[in-house]
Amino acid sequence: MAMLHIVNKSPFEKVTFDSCLGHASAGDSILMIEDAAVGAIDGTAFADKLKAAMADKSIYVLAGDLTARGLSEDRIIDGIKTVDYAGFVDLTADNETTQSWL
Repeated sequence: MAMLHIVNKSPFEKVTFDSCLGHASAGDSILMIEDAAVGAIDGTAFADKLKAAMADKSIYVLAGDLTARGLSEDRIIDGIKTVDYAGFVDLTADNETTQSWL
């Protein structure tokens, strides 16, 4: 049963994202929205955790939230997919359940 995990807190300010990674199962999807979008940037202390998670999970970031924080898509970790709001809806529909990490 695939689950979509939605994270909205920065991994540099809260432990919410670490908790998500610890509970997400193989085949699950993780979507970074709002302040969590900064976690998608390559070269940070958090990048290695996401790269390891991508071995068996799909990772996404909301493009509009990257832009709102002055970040460009060319700075994100290779393999992380950007989605727009329609893509967010598709992810929700494509997964059996969702879990919001607040």
